[in-house]
Amino acid sequence: MLKFASQRQSLIAASCVSLSVLLSACGGGGSSSADQAGGIQAAVVQSASQDTAAAGAPAATTTSTSVARSATDAAGSTVFSPNSFWYQPIPADAALHSNSANMVADFLRQKQAYYGNVMVNTNSYSSPVYVADANTPTVAVKMWDCQGKGYVDQALEAQWASVPVPAFAKPSGGTDGEMTVYQPSTGGIWEFWQTKNENGQWQACWGGQMKNAAASNGLFDNPYGTTATGLPFIGGQVTAEELQKGEINHVVGIALVELEKSSIFSWPATRSDGYNPDNAPNRIPEGTRMRLDPSINVDALNIHPIAKMVAKAAQKYGFVVWDKAGAISIRLQNAQSYTDKGQADPYPALFNGTADYALLDGFPWEKLQILPMDYGKQ
Repeated sequence: MLKFASQRQSLIAASCVSLSVLLSACGGGGSSSADQAGGIQAAVVQSASQDTAAAGAPAATTTSTSVARSATDAAGSTVFSPNSFWYQPIPADAALHSNSANMVADFLRQKQAYYGNVMVNTNSYSSPVYVADANTPTVAVKMWDCQGKGYVDQALEAQWASVPVPAFAKPSGGTDGEMTVYQPSTGGIWEFWQTKNENGQWQACWGGQMKNAAASNGLFDNPYGTTATGLPFIGGQVTAEELQKGEINHVVGIALVELEKSSIFSWPATRSDGYNPDNAPNRIPEGTRMRLDPSINVDALNIHPIAKMVAKAAQKYGFVVWDKAGAISIRLQNAQSYTDKGQADPYPALFNGTADYALLDGFPWEKLQILPMDYGKQ
């Protein structure tokens, strides 16, 4: 998630009951679950450290469940320009990174080392997206100095001077407190990290604003935006509406644990919080594009329907490494996007009894392919 120059760590515990043992399985763009014997999941994990350029120089089964209108639906088929990298299919014959095989091996090493699975975040460590209409009153969001830097970024406060925050909005759970506001009528997108509302005053420690999203390339200007790479949540999160329709038509954001050092990153990332002090080989840089081998017959795989949707999107559009986390993870749009409007959480019906940590079980991660540095740069 959001990356600041000082480091933040927290221990997260969430619970699931199995064999009368209370254990945990917690989503996190900084936390995840540990794979235990007999399918029991337990997690007492660290959230990713948050190192952002803001602290100084920038660091180099289908269901008919009705859900709230999502940002994608509000805007039509896309939020950003149709020419944005978020929506560009990868040709089947696209060239691969010369070190693809070794980098995939490192991905698999990390997956095994950090809880043995790839997490799907739906609550903490994914961002709620609140869609504001043209009549939503605006408020000024202030920057609070959560890191004790001793100054406030005036340019950021200017971006937050007039934000149409719906009355029911609130930040996500977990230590990151992310929140996104999207107003289709103006094309404005506002992101917030470490968000809070004290005595009626909205505050956040970092984030950013995009104007006229429909004409945007889908990237925040450096050093703004909440993820480590400056890539917006609204671009790479998967919505409940997409899962209901059975199709994901965009690049999917993915967070890794051990990444190449921050000075090495790939477009579309505008920065990185990677850390590789020992120069371990084959580390994947933030911003890296990767895809699932397009020759795989996904429909023949014995995996959850949601995993099939993710796999097909990964074949057509690929993943982008957009963040650092305590376990490899992707984000679904936070369930608060729906429940805060008084609607039911759509995910239990979509998951059909499968735990979030098991949704991607059986996914053929060994068939990933790494694309070259700066793939698709615009």
